[in-house]
Amino acid sequence: MKIALSIPCFIDQFYPQVGIAAVELLEKLNIDFEVPKNQTCCGQPMANSGYEDEAKKTYHHFIDLFKDYDKTVMISGSCTHHVQHNYTNIEQTKDVKNVRNNIEDISQFLLEHYIDEIGPVHFPHRIALHTGCHSLRGQRFGTSSELVTEKKTGLEGMLKHVTGVEVVPLSRPNECCGFGGTFSVVHEAISIKMGRDKLNDVQDKKIEYLISNDMSCLMHLEGIIKKENRNIKVAHILELLNGSIK
Repeated sequence: MKIALSIPCFIDQFYPQVGIAAVELLEKLNIDFEVPKNQTCCGQPMANSGYEDEAKKTYHHFIDLFKDYDKTVMISGSCTHHVQHNYTNIEQTKDVKNVRNNIEDISQFLLEHYIDEIGPVHFPHRIALHTGCHSLRGQRFGTSSELVTEKKTGLEGMLKHVTGVEVVPLSRPNECCGFGGTFSVVHEAISIKMGRDKLNDVQDKKIEYLISNDMSCLMHLEGIIKKENRNIKVAHILELLNGSIK
């Protein structure tokens, strides 16, 4: 299988350590993959802001980069969801369908195919888990609490071979962090209030690390943490599984 790793623009620019953790983890698992050059934005920020037509150029560029791969794994649930469900706005060629049907969030990919080969990793800390809304509700990575249905393993399943860790349940574990991409710009006050609610819960439970599969959520929450000098650390699940957190 020919696999490509897609690194979202905000990770490339602001959190390169997450991209490095992804590469190192895939290499440890002996997965044959490539990281195509000239990667840019998937187009989600423009589309979410109402500039769908302008975003189409980025859609076509993304398709051109990944059309020849059997599987594309992406380090973002929201970006993955956007490619799967919003690239319907361009002509559905064979290449477009191939990329849309074969792109997957890297966390889901690892959980489904490689979880028993990861680790062991020792992480003796109190943590809480946050699954991004697009992953949880859009891709069914786990089961949101409002659904009365069979529970699916999500982020917690990725800790299968992590020792020493104490996972502390949040009071409202499935609640949005308040980021929502450009929602945080247009509705800043609401966005910050939602983020504070999430962080207050984390802080009240004396949690050391907030772990997520989507760095965009953590980017929003980390901004509030730094602004308000809160004693909480954030990290992507890939950093934890790779043993990158020092």
